[in-house]
Amino acid sequence: MADQLVTDARRFLSELADNNSRAWFLEHKATFEDKLKAPALGLLERLSAPLGKFMGAPVSTKLFRPNRDVRFSKDKTPYTLHLHMMWSVRAAAGGPGPAFFLGIGLEYLTAGGGIMAFDGQTLPLYRAAVDDAPGEWLDLVAAAQRSGFSLREPELKRVPAPYDRDHPAADLLRQKGFAVWRELAGASLQAEAVAAFTGLLPLQRRLIALH
Repeated sequence: MADQLVTDARRFLSELADNNSRAWFLEHKATFEDKLKAPALGLLERLSAPLGKFMGAPVSTKLFRPNRDVRFSKDKTPYTLHLHMMWSVRAAAGGPGPAFFLGIGLEYLTAGGGIMAFDGQTLPLYRAAVDDAPGEWLDLVAAAQRSGFSLREPELKRVPAPYDRDHPAADLLRQKGFAVWRELAGASLQAEAVAAFTGLLPLQRRLIALH
């Protein structure tokens, strides 16, 4: 079912793109439930135990809802044009840890991991860790890049105080989160996702150690 999920998801999302209304979605909800939701939940369940074992920590799963939050948006189209899944790892101290991500869109199929946005407690811990061992963090990024992953551009324009603007890991200090992604071929979705996630274990373990 996992290998068919990409094809089925893109077919449904393509039709949704041309008919993005509540009436159309409700008319085709059974297809969404059978062809997208059920296989996605199955994939989430199958990978949760091995990911928890790899990380040595509890893992919770999430299938993102298809509904868009349009309360503060000028774009009132009601549904997203993607199918996103997440496996979240809980830090030993009980705080939020890193997550593994899988995203299916009309023009992308990606796997990734990390922390999309640090909370107020974790951000200073991350910055202190990067400042203390910049080489370690740069090596983690380089290893991820060699495996085909990309780190998003930093959100901050300047290195935050009190760190030097010429810091050897200045770009990492300008990040407000730490997440990497890579494209998947989709020929064998579950196997490709596992391979991608396994390659991120050193990075994920370093992030969970922030707590």
